[in-house]
Amino acid sequence: MTAAQFREHGRAVVDWVADYWERVESLPVLSTVTPGEVRAQLPRFPPEVGEPFSSLLDDMDRIIVPGLTHWQHPSFFAYYPTGASGPAALADLLSSGLGVQGMLWQSAPACTELEQHVLDWLAGLLGLPERFTFSGTGGGVIQDSASTAMLVTLLAALHRASRGRVARDGIDRGRYVVYTSTEANHGFEKVARITGLGASAVRFIDTRADLSMDPRALRTAMEHDVAEGRTPVLVMATVGTTSTGAVDPVQLIGPVCREYGAWLHVDAAHAGVAAICPELRWIHAGVAEFADSYATNPHKWLLTTLDFDACFVADRGALTGALAVLPEYLRNSASESGAVVDYRDWQVPVGRRFRALKLWAVIRWYGAAGLRDHIRHCVALAQQFAFWVGADDRFDVLAPHPLSLVCFRLRGGDEVNRALLAAVNATGRVFLSHTKVRGTFALRLAIGGTATRHEHVATAWALVSEWADIVATPR
Repeated sequence: MTAAQFREHGRAVVDWVADYWERVESLPVLSTVTPGEVRAQLPRFPPEVGEPFSSLLDDMDRIIVPGLTHWQHPSFFAYYPTGASGPAALADLLSSGLGVQGMLWQSAPACTELEQHVLDWLAGLLGLPERFTFSGTGGGVIQDSASTAMLVTLLAALHRASRGRVARDGIDRGRYVVYTSTEANHGFEKVARITGLGASAVRFIDTRADLSMDPRALRTAMEHDVAEGRTPVLVMATVGTTSTGAVDPVQLIGPVCREYGAWLHVDAAHAGVAAICPELRWIHAGVAEFADSYATNPHKWLLTTLDFDACFVADRGALTGALAVLPEYLRNSASESGAVVDYRDWQVPVGRRFRALKLWAVIRWYGAAGLRDHIRHCVALAQQFAFWVGADDRFDVLAPHPLSLVCFRLRGGDEVNRALLAAVNATGRVFLSHTKVRGTFALRLAIGGTATRHEHVATAWALVSEWADIVATPR
């Protein structure tokens, strides 16, 4: 593809994306295709001769769009929405066009230094301590997801707890244990399996009435493990759990971790970016004093396209000590000087894309004030929805909702609530997901989409209210 052809088709792609954003609200939020339907429309064998790029865009309309659940639909309220915005999408194009590989400072100096600088910006916006920045003892790194942030910080914690033995000799099975709450991200157990600790090394700690981790139960579990000769390596506290948005009391968990020498990782994947607003910075109580690492996902609620997890560590030496491997063919004078960051030593893969461009573009386009407006807008919409639910005696709100997630339930059994969720989603006008709150089936409405406005939340409530009467009526 020549530069002239790239210009021609690039303009067509930008127009296609812009048209998609303008029309996505008219599409069913949840895809209606059946399993295998997309593949059945694709040719069995790849083309022998190249095709016009326009035919690919035709197939985007004909095959791909009908096969999508539309995460950028303003009435997408399931899971946690992933924000996409014009600045982030354009920066993704810049990253792809540059095609740099940022494994070493030498391989892409601007890629490395922009990432350092933008993550220092983000740390400042979130009110994180200086030790999480490059002016302190730590720094930030872009991972693909919160699960990968869990993995690399657990490896760093194992490196510290074993004084480097794990990196050299591998896991001493049965010796090391890790802790998180019963409400935490399910990826934590997967991470324990990947490291070789195994699922049996994970201690799931009971929660308090507000669904946050119980520090007393954590202390009891750690006391028991130490008495049995095991070593507490890491505790993962959560700021905004996946299921209900619960916020663990980091300020109470931290002293327990410090007493037993355990690394404290704070997983703030969804909710952490809310701390950009000073009035919501309470969610970080205890982080500055006690956290060894912290991660949040701008790709969830901060208008940045997938994939983008911002992972911060207070001691970068523990992270690079666990992950650095230096073959001869990557040796260079800049790395050996100690004056630069080689991000390949901060992550599992060797290669890495120029992802910092996305957050750089988002912050520069919206400004800190614009980002705060977005967070406050979403929180206000969620509080309005919670008010409607709480004012209706047919429903119960099942969990605290200080941010942008509301968990609720129609009074009645689980089956009637399953029927309500299915009926609302079948309209194609909204998409909600579900969870269980203390064993009880609950509907979840999560707000965070770039284009979501009051009328979309009002429509969601109108549909829930209308279908509640229908599914609750005896047949």
